[in-house]
Amino acid sequence: MAGGAGKDDEPEPPRELDAAGERTSPDHPAPASLGASEEEVGASGAVEAGQDDAPEPEDDHQEGGDTTEDDSLFAAEIHFLRPKIKTVLEETTTVDPSYTISLISDKQRVNSDDRDSTQPDNTDPSEKSDKQGLPQERSVSPEDQWEECGYILWELAASTPQAELMINNLVIEVLLENLRTANSSRVKEICLGIMGNLVCHESLVAAISLKNGLIATVVEQLFLNHVKCLSETFRLLAAILQSSASVSWAQALLPDEILSRILLIVGKTDSTTLIEKIIDILTTVIDNRDVIAMLIQPLLKLGLVDRVIGLLTNEIERPPDEKLDRKGSLDLILHFMVESSAIHCVSKAMTSNDRLIKVLVNMIKSPDKQVASYCASVVIVISNILKDGKHLVPKISHDLPFLEGLLEVLPAVPDDDQARYALWSILSCILAQVQGTELNSLSLDQFVSLFLGKFGLIKADLESQLVDEEKLTPEDALLKGWISTCLMAISFFMVRWIEEKSSPGNEDAIDNAWEVLSYCQNALC
Repeated sequence: MAGGAGKDDEPEPPRELDAAGERTSPDHPAPASLGASEEEVGASGAVEAGQDDAPEPEDDHQEGGDTTEDDSLFAAEIHFLRPKIKTVLEETTTVDPSYTISLISDKQRVNSDDRDSTQPDNTDPSEKSDKQGLPQERSVSPEDQWEECGYILWELAASTPQAELMINNLVIEVLLENLRTANSSRVKEICLGIMGNLVCHESLVAAISLKNGLIATVVEQLFLNHVKCLSETFRLLAAILQSSASVSWAQALLPDEILSRILLIVGKTDSTTLIEKIIDILTTVIDNRDVIAMLIQPLLKLGLVDRVIGLLTNEIERPPDEKLDRKGSLDLILHFMVESSAIHCVSKAMTSNDRLIKVLVNMIKSPDKQVASYCASVVIVISNILKDGKHLVPKISHDLPFLEGLLEVLPAVPDDDQARYALWSILSCILAQVQGTELNSLSLDQFVSLFLGKFGLIKADLESQLVDEEKLTPEDALLKGWISTCLMAISFFMVRWIEEKSSPGNEDAIDNAWEVLSYCQNALC
């Protein structure tokens, strides 16, 4: 059971997050040359569920063009609105990729970054191909023609039959050569996008991975500073790390300089797209038993926890309007932290990071409603950390605003068993710690005042989640133990306080304390 109960050293199965290697669509429409029909902005353009469609040609000044290296990775991502085109590509399409592959195999077309080229089309009209599915011939530069052919292959790579044809027509060799020699970032992005779709077909993974120099060349793309190239590289790697070829690719990522580069990108990028792809690949690492065995310790040694904390802090410190625009980023980061904190070695590393526990505690205490909506995930992470970090309990046990924040989360998690179990496990640790320490009169007043004011939340939770004693699961048994620990501690506070405050003028407060004490004792019977 996650949420603090019994973690082991092995990663848990994938949970809510989509598989990192799925062919998810970048924010680009499919090329019109495949017979698409125009739709409003927001149409998916997906060939199959989760497949990555090719981007349409863009001007240099739009995001994804050949910008300068330093402006691409480390600057904030700029979003442009453009019409989306939805393509329905049937598995039985008759588009033949072989001719299109031949067009992108000419290195002369891609060895230039001159996007302003207006080179005329001097081809004899009689020599132009009428191949089905090729872009309409017009006076375009060689670079533009290469891109349009690349977009077609990106689309075709999502279909298994077409992907097989492409492999048989040596598309990997062509793409590999273009990655090695092209100066254009957009060409590299397209090549990586095509490969990313090809490796999503498990039947082709082995043959693709065996291509001489392919793994090393793809890994080299991590050293680009172009957001979209990096996004496609991470997408490709996440897909391949879920496949039968995962071990050989994980080995290629093992050198410190490679893992350090990945973590540097984690700490530097502000792009929501790139953050999504990075979290995808990190989640893939912890979800694959063989891969995590190879990579998790090196990643932890190089600062994985610090980088993820940095991502989390950056997101929660954004202005409210930015948080609304980037809700998906915070959700992905917290989901990864939930997954990773359930792994013993990661949780142990988290316990030694004082900054992390401060950030998480402050999220529970935060009046920011946008942050509060993520508290269910936060309590799971805290619970997992406390299992390996008993030394942290005394540091947070006397933080009354934190304790109040935990109680206020109770109404938000009645239908989330994992979060509810985690919350009660935290409360039991804290209250057992407080009960075992010597409270002065002022501290006792503060704790009793808090429980008198918030006990209705505890009562409502317990009465809405009645458990059949004859059908008690192991998880329910653990939960029952945590709740009992909390009720005994609250009873202890009430008894002591009643003894100290039994004097004229305190009748109403004393009556309330007796009411809470009576409820706790009846619930414990």
